[in-house]
Amino acid sequence: MSLRTRLTLLFTAIVSVLLALFCGLLFNLAGQYRESQFQERLQAEATTAGHLLLTQERVGPTLYKLLDKNQLTVLPEEEIIIYNTQNKLVYESGTDYLSLSPEKLNHIRQNQRVVWKEADREIVGILFTNHRQPFIIVASAVDTYGLRTVTSMGKLLGIGWCVMIGLLLLAGRFFAGRALRPIGRINRQIDAITASSLSLRLPEEAQGDELTQLAQRFNRMLSRLEEAFRLQRSFVSSASHELRTPLTAITGQLEVSLLADDEPDELRATLRSVLEDVRGLNRMANGLLALASASMDTSAVSMALVQLDILLEQIQLEFRRIQPTYTIHLHINSTGTGMADWQLMGSEALLRTAFFNLLDNGGKFSPDHTVSVQLTSQAITMQVTVHNMGSVIAPDQLAIIFSPFQRGRNASGHPGHGIGLALTERIIQLHQGKIQADSSVEAGTIFTVTLPR
Repeated sequence: MSLRTRLTLLFTAIVSVLLALFCGLLFNLAGQYRESQFQERLQAEATTAGHLLLTQERVGPTLYKLLDKNQLTVLPEEEIIIYNTQNKLVYESGTDYLSLSPEKLNHIRQNQRVVWKEADREIVGILFTNHRQPFIIVASAVDTYGLRTVTSMGKLLGIGWCVMIGLLLLAGRFFAGRALRPIGRINRQIDAITASSLSLRLPEEAQGDELTQLAQRFNRMLSRLEEAFRLQRSFVSSASHELRTPLTAITGQLEVSLLADDEPDELRATLRSVLEDVRGLNRMANGLLALASASMDTSAVSMALVQLDILLEQIQLEFRRIQPTYTIHLHINSTGTGMADWQLMGSEALLRTAFFNLLDNGGKFSPDHTVSVQLTSQAITMQVTVHNMGSVIAPDQLAIIFSPFQRGRNASGHPGHGIGLALTERIIQLHQGKIQADSSVEAGTIFTVTLPR
């Protein structure tokens, strides 16, 4: 069942129930009003009969019967009965529609006014006092006209209800279709969006309703997807280019060695060159795998408590072992004495990779291979600064050095593929932190990493 049909049926059902309740209430009120008005007329007839038959200015019963039968306001099948204190019949209008038991007469004396019904006949009994002598006057009749009017009104309400339900179905379907028309346009536009046409956007209405908000959010999602696809294409293109260069070099060296009759020493030199290229490929493949791992969802990364000061000390010792020419100065500025000052939730392996890359870059670009690392604890964050006095990164290059396979102009002549800083930034972002680079002739190059405690 379509959404348009469901909305139409739901709207019609709700309104039809409310309309039925209103019609039922109106019919019930009309019936109660008819009944109360007819009872008042019966009581007026009984009171009039008492004044004409039982007071000093009374008329004879024969004359009253004649007047009662020929008056214009006589009620259908009207009957008036009068009883005295001994329950003796004093007057009867001549018809025999009603018979009263002594219990009923005593009940009227006790309550002074009693109303009841027998089939369609409605009856009013009152206690009428004349010169301190009480009489019971009972007036009854059938409200033929009132019942017919209320019945006709009920039929009219029923017919009106059916007609209104039909109109509601048509109106509900029309307005539901009109309200859902933007969804149809959105669906057609979504069908036109493919991987090759991510630049298309959904139409955004000016009303600012929920559908417009949905279109705006979908367009923002498309913008993010388009940017992700663009980065992916750029990444694949750059990775292909970076992989092609060493592979071409390896292929060329091997082909030359096969065609030439080289001496063993020359062959060894060729093999060493090929081995160096293979090691470069291996480092690049490891960097790409690490970058892909760091780009995964945060929920897929195992997090635990990491002691950041100890981690930096371990990286310092590791550089002493694998890069003896590098000098790492580590300064820890602590405002407290507890180990909790340097604890954070994160992945120790990824953080080790991030800070290793920063220190490796600092040592690589520093003329004397000296790097200064400072760890500072703040109220809700920890800050790590990595400083070296290497060549200055141009201001227009600071924005691109964190992109994959992008290197600053100062990196010319230094080995690398432009993966390390991109990997470092992604790891820091994965830990809800941020990294900033500043470079000048006076201060050197400073990388500032801020992580939440």
